[in-house]
Amino acid sequence: MADAETGEFWGFFGGFAPLPKKTTTNEQKSIDLPSKLFCVEKGEAVPIGADSWTRELLETNKCYILDCGKEVFVWMGRSTSLDGRKSASNVVDELLRGLDRPKSHVIRVIEGFETVAFRSKFESWPQSTNVTVSEDGRGKVAALLKRQGINVKGLLKAETPKEEPHIYIDCTGDLQVWRVDGQKKTLLSSSDQSKFYSGDCYVFQYSYPGDEKDEHLVGTWLGKQSVEEDRVAASSQASKMVESLKFLPTQACFYEGNEPLQFFAIFQSFIVFKGGVSKGYKNYIAEKELSDDTYSEDGLALFRVQGSGPDNMQAIQVEPVASSLNSSYCYILHSGSSLFTWSGNLTSSESQEIVERQLDLIKPNMQSKLQKEGAESEQFWDLLGGKSEYASLKIVREAEADPHLFSCTLTKGDLKVTEVYNFSQDDLMTEDIFILDCHSDIYVWVGQQVESKTKMNALAIGQKFLERDFLHEKLSLQAPIYIVMEGSEPIYFTRFFSWDSTKSAMHGNSFQRKLAILKGDTPVLDKPKRRTPVSYTGRSAAPEKSNRSRSMSFSPDRVRVRGRSPAFNALAATFENSNARNLSTPPPMVRKIFPKSVTPDSAKLASRSAAIAALTSSFEQPPPARQFIIPRSPKLGPETSKSTPETISRQNSVEESKPKPETIQEDVKENEAEDDEGLPVHPYERLKTTSTDPAEDIDVTKRETYLSRDEFKEKFGITKDVFYKMPKWKQNKLKMALQLF
Repeated sequence: MADAETGEFWGFFGGFAPLPKKTTTNEQKSIDLPSKLFCVEKGEAVPIGADSWTRELLETNKCYILDCGKEVFVWMGRSTSLDGRKSASNVVDELLRGLDRPKSHVIRVIEGFETVAFRSKFESWPQSTNVTVSEDGRGKVAALLKRQGINVKGLLKAETPKEEPHIYIDCTGDLQVWRVDGQKKTLLSSSDQSKFYSGDCYVFQYSYPGDEKDEHLVGTWLGKQSVEEDRVAASSQASKMVESLKFLPTQACFYEGNEPLQFFAIFQSFIVFKGGVSKGYKNYIAEKELSDDTYSEDGLALFRVQGSGPDNMQAIQVEPVASSLNSSYCYILHSGSSLFTWSGNLTSSESQEIVERQLDLIKPNMQSKLQKEGAESEQFWDLLGGKSEYASLKIVREAEADPHLFSCTLTKGDLKVTEVYNFSQDDLMTEDIFILDCHSDIYVWVGQQVESKTKMNALAIGQKFLERDFLHEKLSLQAPIYIVMEGSEPIYFTRFFSWDSTKSAMHGNSFQRKLAILKGDTPVLDKPKRRTPVSYTGRSAAPEKSNRSRSMSFSPDRVRVRGRSPAFNALAATFENSNARNLSTPPPMVRKIFPKSVTPDSAKLASRSAAIAALTSSFEQPPPARQFIIPRSPKLGPETSKSTPETISRQNSVEESKPKPETIQEDVKENEAEDDEGLPVHPYERLKTTSTDPAEDIDVTKRETYLSRDEFKEKFGITKDVFYKMPKWKQNKLKMALQLF
């Protein structure tokens, strides 16, 4: 300290003091401290002595502490209470007060929002965790932020509804369905081919236009209550059908409750009844002395109605108890002469429209009583055996995950697989079998050079793959399985690749094909031409539209005109059932006829074609001032349309000699007033349900249609056009207020 300036410098600090030398701190020791995991229980940290840490150790109703030395993580489950989280914070504070404890940084994480640093401490952690944030929780967060002066505009808006996933299959094809009964199978009529029993098994064949040729799907549907005998028989018969078609169709196996979107798109309106009618099911319940709960039209039954629209709707029969209800769905309950529809608080108007359509199929001739959740009648609860707790969350099927491709070898019943990373179409070798695992369903791809015996075992290979679960992703044993043959790959398989259809249609083995590609010589197999798309609604086909529907979709803008011309009634007499439900309700989906399907109803087509031919001559004449255009049936060939006068007169005489069924009583009678739509007009006093002089020959479920336009507007306060654009439940409400319902 001889230097005066140095002394002056230290004078500012109050004098000189020796600086401490750098010593080894506890921070260096903390590096060697092993990480520890604690569970907070009753205000204490309980060590978890697991050999390895996985995500499954963390329970959603508890808090955990992960001590990593410098960093201490506090993990809080989403179901933990506020007191539980406070207790976890107190435990951490006590833990950090230790004498030999280095200074640590506390990091708090919430379940579902873990940081990368936290997840890296565990040996296994799922790629994504589904965390649902309720609207109630969203509102609480918004309220807290609003108190702090933060703009919360838009926070309370509901999430954007997800778009309907693409189906990747044409819905205008031809469908045939068989019910399996042991080694026999029975072809179902067009009116029954969408009504399945949970105790039975079914085989279906669906042919539809693809991008370049007609494609085919042969599948089995196995009910939850079906017996093993019927399941084996159904799979065997489906495999034989595929073999008889030279392995061209795609084969599929679906279990009840695990059906993919393609299945519902094919059937459109699908109903599952409890019980079964096969001999195997009846024998099983007799041997086990079980009660036969097979659906009865007059018995007690409860149906859960689900779907996204007229082309995708299902009615599933469930146990008739209150616990079967769900706030996210609508239900149909009937017992004897009682019929109820129940709408959960979380349902939409579209769901209620679907219920009306399903009523046309389940109970077409009965009027239902609407029950809103929270305002049910005593009779409704009595039928269900009293009130009880029930769910509110929507049933969600397994989501499709990133696909994984595996090459497969089956040796003496032992399946061995090898994953192909960064796969492409060129990895599919024509001599081998590959499995494309999408988690929600799997595809077994079979090369052309595979032996026929091995091809027949493709379904068994897929089932073994589900059992082994090589990626440990908890595959369902009832996940849909598709058997895809090389050269006949459907679009719902090729969408996972950059697909070149010419490669799968080449001759030779894998070496010869690759050599041909190098030489630029790519001989391909002759492909059958795709059939011209047929319009099944009488209108011109639109090939540019990829998604067409067989059924008539409901639209509020479409007003059903009840007045018909005599020519139209003549045609309707041949095609319609006189006992069918009135035309005021949405058309039952099951009434659609698959144009090329072979069913027991086919015998009726000859008389229908004759009726059409008989009417053709009158339609080809110059039309009068008021013109009715009758769509031509797709069944008519060129020979029929060019019938000679002699043929027409002969057919007319044949039709006149046949007894004609009763026509629908909708025509305007002679000397009767009619409105601008050709409908008979009756005064309001005669149309009321309490009228002393009721109008005759009217559709009692559509009384308002017989009002004149002026009187309609006077009573309802709106025009007919506006009325028919309303949802049906709202229409019925207005009609009830005016005693027209």
